[in-house]
Amino acid sequence: MDITELILDDHHEQRRLFAILEQVGRTDTEVLSAVWNRLAVFLELHAAAEEEIFYPVLLQVGVAARRAAGVEEETVDAIHDHNEIRDAVAEVARHPVGSDGWHAAVAAANLANSDHMAEEEREGLTDFRRLAGLQRRHELAVAFAAFETRNFAGVPAVDKDPVRYVREAEEGLAPHSAGSLRIGGLKRQ
Repeated sequence: MDITELILDDHHEQRRLFAILEQVGRTDTEVLSAVWNRLAVFLELHAAAEEEIFYPVLLQVGVAARRAAGVEEETVDAIHDHNEIRDAVAEVARHPVGSDGWHAAVAAANLANSDHMAEEEREGLTDFRRLAGLQRRHELAVAFAAFETRNFAGVPAVDKDPVRYVREAEEGLAPHSAGSLRIGGLKRQ
């Protein structure tokens, strides 16, 4: 088991649920609502699992590999993306299910999420496969699966300050991981 594969599996499921929404008739509000509610919970659960399990260790291995600035930037961007997705999900709730506004908001959430997943797949996951050994990826996969399983019913959606997130995650790094925000472009923020 590999955390990068679990994240990719989640991405596939997110894409599948958005595709289902696109194929359900506009008047079938019961099905639209059920699928959307499942997807909205899943999007937040996935983001929370990444923020709890994946990104802190991506930062740790990036610092250890002397690539702190790159992984810091990727992580700041990812947390910012998660906030945009949260905001898009909240916008969907402001419209009657099946209405034009609802469909437009779902499409905006899909776009924000698709952009985030594509970037994460090109950058964060690729970097992590290069920087972290298979045993570590396995251990994180177990933790990631456990987090999602324990929280299957959902977690509260809370926007985070991306720079503060990175700073706090790096404060928790082992002492031998010095470098963090004291280097690169984030040190002044």
